[in-house]
Amino acid sequence: MKSELRKKIRLLLVDDEEHFRSTLAKRLGKRGITARQAASGEACLEILVHEPQDVVVLDVKMPGLSGIETLNRIKETYAATEVILLTGHAATRDGVEGIKSGAFDYLAKPVEFDHLLGKIIQAYDKILSAKREKEAARYRARVKQQMIATERLAALGTLAAGVAHEINNPLAIINEAAGYLTLLLKKKELMGMAHKAAFEKALQKIDASVDRARSITHQLLGSVRKSEAILDNVNPVELVEETVQLIRREARDRDIRIDQRAAPGLKTIWVDPNQLRQVLINLLSNAIQASSPGSSIRVELKPHPEGISIAVADTGEGIPREHLEKIFEPFFSTKAPGEGTGLGLFVTRELIEKMSGNLKVDSRLGHGTRFTVQIPNQRSA
Repeated sequence: MKSELRKKIRLLLVDDEEHFRSTLAKRLGKRGITARQAASGEACLEILVHEPQDVVVLDVKMPGLSGIETLNRIKETYAATEVILLTGHAATRDGVEGIKSGAFDYLAKPVEFDHLLGKIIQAYDKILSAKREKEAARYRARVKQQMIATERLAALGTLAAGVAHEINNPLAIINEAAGYLTLLLKKKELMGMAHKAAFEKALQKIDASVDRARSITHQLLGSVRKSEAILDNVNPVELVEETVQLIRREARDRDIRIDQRAAPGLKTIWVDPNQLRQVLINLLSNAIQASSPGSSIRVELKPHPEGISIAVADTGEGIPREHLEKIFEPFFSTKAPGEGTGLGLFVTRELIEKMSGNLKVDSRLGHGTRFTVQIPNQRSA
């Protein structure tokens, strides 16, 4: 193992014999490993509370808390920490018991230094291997999710062109017919017709459903349509204010307040205002739907080294951890049928990527969710 890696090993020596500990620590220091020291099992556990260790070299026979008891406590709370036991020649039985309890290995005293050093390095290598495996597993999971999203997007792109014609044309006919019926109901001769209120309510439902279906097709097409950005020098505070005004009626109907905060020092930014406005509308709509009556949504605008940072935070129920990786997939939704398309966040991320920005989400169950968008200035000064 290279000396640079040895310096990273967090090692704790636990033995009630001070001379043995200090001598061992000095020899390890000459080999590039700095060791913390503890004179008892109780002191060892106290150190671990404040300073996590990679490897603990632990004497079995100590006054107070024994080495085996200390090992069990370590494994209960710090499962990733590797423990090497030191036993007397006549106490190898303790070493075997320690292996059964999760110790990495055991060595008999008097300890052969190079043998101990080799065990410490092996134990640390095991820790590094476990970390690499976890990282590889996380990477495989991300790749799998990306492949699923890519496959869905490919299918979405194939269907999108046909959707515009096959759905929007019938929607236009339904909308026209509903409008005609609405006009008929306003005629004097139909003022006193039976069940008129029920007819009007049914027509309102038709109008709402047509709008919903159009929204779905527009989001489908918007997610796959490749359009050139139209850049403009935008005042971010004014853009956020305009966008909040567009969504304020929906918030007011649900008794939700939208608070805006703009940090000092904000400058204009070159960006496509339509794309950024759509991102904000999607995030605010999501926040409104996640919020309960009487609560508030906070919109924070701050300068960023490359442009601007906009955060939209609600105080809703939050997003379960297992859903955080899925919320940007097309058609994924935890809302009740009829309340969401599962495309809002997918389209939002696509738009942010078109603007060369990034999107971060932080959520805690029972406390709410915060989306933070960072958009760079898309034209150099």
